Amino acid sequence: MDILEQEAEPRTPELMPIRYARMADSLSTFYRGTPAVMAADLAELPNTGLTVQLSGDAHLSNFGLFASPERRLVFDLDDFDETLPGPFEWDVKRLATSFAVAAYDNDAPPSAAGAIAAEAARSYRTHLRELATSPELTVWYEHIAADDLLQEIDSSLQRAQLRRTLDRARSTDSGKAIAKLTGPGPDDTPRFIHDPPLIEPVDDEERALVEHVFADYRASLPPAQAQLLDRYRIVDAARKVVGVGSVGTRCFLLLLQGRAAGELFLLQAKEAEPSVLAPYTNVPVAHEGQRVVEGQRLLQSFGDIFLGWSTGPTGRHFYWRQLLDMKGSASVQGMSDSLMHRYAGLCGRALARGHARSGNRVAIAAYLGRGTSFDTGMAVFALAYARQTRDDYAAFTQAIADGRLPVAS
Repeated sequence: MDILEQEAEPRTPELMPIRYARMADSLSTFYRGTPAVMAADLAELPNTGLTVQLSGDAHLSNFGLFASPERRLVFDLDDFDETLPGPFEWDVKRLATSFAVAAYDNDAPPSAAGAIAAEAARSYRTHLRELATSPELTVWYEHIAADDLLQEIDSSLQRAQLRRTLDRARSTDSGKAIAKLTGPGPDDTPRFIHDPPLIEPVDDEERALVEHVFADYRASLPPAQAQLLDRYRIVDAARKVVGVGSVGTRCFLLLLQGRAAGELFLLQAKEAEPSVLAPYTNVPVAHEGQRVVEGQRLLQSFGDIFLGWSTGPTGRHFYWRQLLDMKGSASVQGMSDSLMHRYAGLCGRALARGHARSGNRVAIAAYLGRGTSFDTGMAVFALAYARQTRDDYAAFTQAIADGRLPVAS
């Protein structure tokens, strides 16, 4: 409770009841919203000292599908708010436990939950060992093409499910988001639809601040992307509530219009707070938005061409990206044990690829070894921490019942 209340201090107070309500929805959403709690716990344990660029929150929901610059769907990590260098196993423990927690939410027995967590660790170990013997450029260009995954699935039912997921991801683009989030304004120019407190308009003063921050963001882009951005103009801006753990941080949506009539796209400017790992890693950070962007570029196989950062007029740090550019993610609620087992392996593989790009993959591979002791150890940890998460969740819901934490309806 102390950690959650400390996180709330710099955030927008009226949005915190929304955050707590979302976290209270299930054991999995509570775990998803508490990376700071787990970071404090991990910091108390011995570590390997084998440093990589950590995701910092390698939760199973922070992996997904998105479009590469070549407009191909790839699967990878897609959340980097907490990224910092640190011991590689912190990410693996976070990932393995997220699967154990999700399996418990689906009423799986401990044996099945442990097997799924072990598969995430096994896939991480075996793929990182493969990359340890690969040339540097091979590791750098390594990626998981979404269409290739279809060839790896034997079950016709699972193949059909994946094909539907890929089709949804291809159709979940900026155009669909614009149709959902905007409507015609007074001059027939699209404007954001107000849905307080989730989406609210900015006033004239805030609009001027947004445009000032936008100019700072443009300066962070490479020259080619900056020139491309110059072909658009801002037509509207709004504040938006995002995520679970991120609720309460400042987030703005910008609607931009190109030179061609009807050409619109969305940018998101999200506040970058210090990583939850920062108190335990002693890594100097000059700009939190730049930290997020550079961590993403290091870990992710393909990055958004509009990734950038800026500083707000009050000194707050932001990072920028496109909103919903061919995005998709797996819903593990109700997922069968066999499909979750396969998904755990996929996430472990993607995490190993990111760590291999950023750390000493040969040293990590030597530590992991050829046997299964690492896989077993991660599964034991995941089950133990899932039990701890259940206790924490009970304390959290009791704090809501006692009125210590306010929740929105």
